Amino acid sequence: MRLNYPSEVKVLQVPCTGRVDILHLLKAIEDGADGVYVAGCLEGECHFLTGNIKTKKKVIYVKKILEEIGMNPDRVEMYNLSSAQGGRFAEIAHEMTEKIHKLGPTPIKK
Repeated sequence: MRLNYPSEVKVLQVPCTGRVDILHLLKAIEDGADGVYVAGCLEGECHFLTGNIKTKKKVIYVKKILEEIGMNPDRVEMYNLSSAQGGRFAEIAHEMTEKIHKLGPTPIKK
């Protein structure tokens, strides 16, 4: 199956979402990304046990930081899905892209 998702979505693969750091999310925003989302394993099904749970907490923390600096925290999200849910991945990409388009461009300019 060939996935159809918006060309604005840039996919960066990591062995586990637990490897995603707060700084990665903030750096993407600082570098001009209008939004960032993490797609991780279903909760309770992480191959590395708790990587996705830890990253969920990181995403919540980044949302708080964005709110504190006056940015809409909805620019950062975490979604959980299995590797067999390619169609759902494409749906999420469309949903997130639509949400970001409604929010408009990032207020951070380099």
